[in-house]
Amino acid sequence: MHVLELLYYLGFAAKRYYSLRNRKHLPFRVISIGNITAGGTGKTPAAIALAEEAVRRGYRPIILTRGYKGKARGPCFVTEGKGTLLTVTEAGDEPFLMSEKLKGVPVVKGSDRYEAGIFALRELRNSTGTEYPIPDPLSQAPILFILDDGFQHFRLSRDKDIVLVDATNPFGNGMVFPLGRLREPLKSLGRADAIVLTKLEATAGEKSRKPEDLIKEIRKYNRDSHIFLARHIPGCLKLASGEKKPLGLVAGKRLFGFCALGNPDSFKATIQSLGAELAGYRTYRDHYQYQHSDIVTIKAEAAKNGAEWIVTTEKDIMNLRNLDLPGNILIIGIEFSAEGNFYDEVFRL
Repeated sequence: MHVLELLYYLGFAAKRYYSLRNRKHLPFRVISIGNITAGGTGKTPAAIALAEEAVRRGYRPIILTRGYKGKARGPCFVTEGKGTLLTVTEAGDEPFLMSEKLKGVPVVKGSDRYEAGIFALRELRNSTGTEYPIPDPLSQAPILFILDDGFQHFRLSRDKDIVLVDATNPFGNGMVFPLGRLREPLKSLGRADAIVLTKLEATAGEKSRKPEDLIKEIRKYNRDSHIFLARHIPGCLKLASGEKKPLGLVAGKRLFGFCALGNPDSFKATIQSLGAELAGYRTYRDHYQYQHSDIVTIKAEAAKNGAEWIVTTEKDIMNLRNLDLPGNILIIGIEFSAEGNFYDEVFRL
């Protein structure tokens, strides 16, 4: 291990040791969804899908998120389930997106997720009377906490750890921060109760690893947990106004794409999966805060390349709403689609 990796890991291990010694328990079940690398695994669509499935199965989910880059200090509601209460700058782009996509699901921002969970129970009980009391956990419609980006949040006990692994770039160069993408060593996969290989739709290239080879590597560190395959597929097309358009609208058209994602190549594959011709593509760092000058540049490059439409992601549009957007911009909504009995395993609590 490189000395820089060792220094990072010693700090990480000390923080983990302290957090585990002071670990706290919420009064309801907790499902954590996270990853072992820095971004790019498609966690937000997966968290949204998990919350939607929880509702279908009779739970009352509450999402607990740290709200990366959100300026509001928690604990606080991004939404109580009835409309967004914070701006994207206050909430962070991913919690803001979750609050818009999920109806009836509270999203709570806070660096201490235990504190955020207790805050949610107290405030929802006070504001709704009987809708969110603290009933017996075995009641007909129990509360379920979804811990967003929680694999390294050791301070809060959880009943199930789900880890997403980006199949197009699973572990980077195999090194931990600051020399690689890993948040912790690969042996940490042994803590996972379920592992999901995501972005299978973008692994058709010659350089991509086959899922079965990746599964063999994961089994070196986790021999027993269930491993599932998942895709992030286009779910809808929307104008900046919110008006929906059919997915077939862009088939055969020249598109200019841009995004600020952990894995921008996956969005490029999404665009091409719609049968469109990619006339140009521009990327920014993850969670980038767009400026007016960026829109000017994007419009100019799109026009220069003869693009009929400019396309981006739902996450990106969260950081673009206060800017003067061109009329030919389209947003591609991405949906998480897991194979097999993924949800049956997740909700086996």
